[in-house]
Amino acid sequence: MDQTTYWKNFRSEHPEVISDEHDAFTLGFEGDVKTNNELANLIKDGVKTGTSSALDLYALSGEKMPKAGDYIIILDGQQQPVCIILELEVKSYPLMEVSDQHAYNEGEGPRTLEYWRQVHIDFFKKEYAAYNQPFNDNIPVLCETFQVVYK
Repeated sequence: MDQTTYWKNFRSEHPEVISDEHDAFTLGFEGDVKTNNELANLIKDGVKTGTSSALDLYALSGEKMPKAGDYIIILDGQQQPVCIILELEVKSYPLMEVSDQHAYNEGEGPRTLEYWRQVHIDFFKKEYAAYNQPFNDNIPVLCETFQVVYK
């Protein structure tokens, strides 16, 4: 189903949502279909209730920065809608100050801070390299918490 139809179906079931403003994205690196699908399914299943991104890179990429109250269509690796989330909280922390709770909310692997740091440091290093930007352990990380409101 295309994103427009998916959003219209959501709106018809949720008339309390008065705005048509929403975004859509895939989690993970573009083209990594296996990981894109895994992350989308973790969200749909309610295991993954948080995500992280490199705050500095929003300005460089031109991507819209999320904020509390945003609706987002989560796409799988084939760019198909899987669910819609509502952003509950969006806060920035230095990389090494991201909490155990946020790592757990991300729902990946053993859900530990050690695992989160291992995976995200590698991910952020690659993202910064793609923009020819220096990476360090104090980069600001945008930590989002959300809930699934439609699937």
